Amino acid sequence: MRSSSRRGFTLIEIMIVVLVISTLTSIAVPNFLSARSTANRKTCIATLKKLDQAKEQWAMENSKSQGAAVVMSDITTGGYLKGQASGPKCPANGAYTLNGVGIDPTCSLSGAPYKHTMN
Repeated sequence: MRSSSRRGFTLIEIMIVVLVISTLTSIAVPNFLSARSTANRKTCIATLKKLDQAKEQWAMENSKSQGAAVVMSDITTGGYLKGQASGPKCPANGAYTLNGVGIDPTCSLSGAPYKHTMN
């Protein structure tokens, strides 16, 4: 009787494992990239909503009319929005514009493909 002791993996088994790992990687990597951009967009939209709320509260307490100009220091130093006097930063390196009272604030990345808009 001859006993065969088999040790290690064959070349075919190693190639199958590499194929499975590469297939899973090709599926996962694009999902990670889109998850990052989705998270950045949702964070930016939440910040735009906070900016709008702080701006409207500032306008009400200071008796400002529709369309009155607002600068970032008005709402940050007045205690309507926490953080630096220069205001919050977009997570995707966009820039915020407050616009006038009654007009939604905007992000410079509001166009495609970013879509950082409140609506």
